[in-house]
Amino acid sequence: MERRIIRGEAPAKGPAVRRLVVDEGSEGQRLDNFLVKVLKGVPKTHLYRVIRSGEVRVNAGRAAADTRLALGDVVRIPPMRMEKAERLLRFARDDESDVQTPRRVQQSHPTREFPVLYEDDVLLAIDKPAGVAVHGGSGVSSGVIEQLRQARPGAKFLELVHRLDRETSGVLLVAKRRSALTHLQDQFRGRGVDKTYAALVWGDWPDKLKVIDVPLHKSVGPHGERVVRTTSADDLAGQRSITLVKVVQHLSGCTLLDVTIKTGRTHQIRVHLASQGHSIVGDDRYGDFAANKALARAPQGQPRLARMFLHARRLALTHPVSGAALEFASPLPADCKVFLGELEASARA
Repeated sequence: MERRIIRGEAPAKGPAVRRLVVDEGSEGQRLDNFLVKVLKGVPKTHLYRVIRSGEVRVNAGRAAADTRLALGDVVRIPPMRMEKAERLLRFARDDESDVQTPRRVQQSHPTREFPVLYEDDVLLAIDKPAGVAVHGGSGVSSGVIEQLRQARPGAKFLELVHRLDRETSGVLLVAKRRSALTHLQDQFRGRGVDKTYAALVWGDWPDKLKVIDVPLHKSVGPHGERVVRTTSADDLAGQRSITLVKVVQHLSGCTLLDVTIKTGRTHQIRVHLASQGHSIVGDDRYGDFAANKALARAPQGQPRLARMFLHARRLALTHPVSGAALEFASPLPADCKVFLGELEASARA
């Protein structure tokens, strides 16, 4: 990537402020991943600290770690010495989940291919397993996109079209050309994409509850994590969020739902379902912690699940080049199928 300083700084001893212009190779990238790329070897715990403090700025304004960079944006990077960053890492608080050793940061990403649902010259649809982040950052050294790039060294362009939470499995799209990425992201923003999820929630979901139209407020927590909550309609920082729910099956103590989102807000399904008193089974952030713990540690012979039961089972959109209608489907993962079978058996017993 071309690094161009647009405001001259007089040479000085030691590190100086840098201002980098976002080029086509970094357009659409998250701010934290951009910094990892241009500041190779600097511990991520230090990068997140300077982002939270406001020392890193985009177009002279404060920015969050998940800010998406646009072509021509100016990123201000404060003075940083590698030795100082490494000392900060060694003495970082034990409870910071994004702490990693400098040696690990410098390691190459693992090579991994994922089950392919569809692929052509411009688009790749994969079946993402649960437990794998879609990209590196905030305690994750590499995700799906980094592993794909490592597995496909000849690919000139691979970028995520959208995101799934780390514990969510299912259909994930990757663009193989810049023009395809822009076209597909416009479809997502314009609500031209149909996304349906399979979700298992605690309790007996009311059959009549089919629409959740509640605004969501997103903020950044003390460690750079995303925090989402429902809010009121008069909250200026709230975003209108619409989720459609259909009951598929009532089970023993749980309900299997088909969930379609009309807006793609961060953690939308998880927060919306939990706000109705029926959190997703296995959700360790917005869920029933005691029930989830008991479920993961259930004795042999009783239903057990060690993940969040949320699966992106269907995604429909328009091909970015041909305009043809495309629909991708991902079957329910084996562990989820087994768990549903155990619940059904438990209900019959």
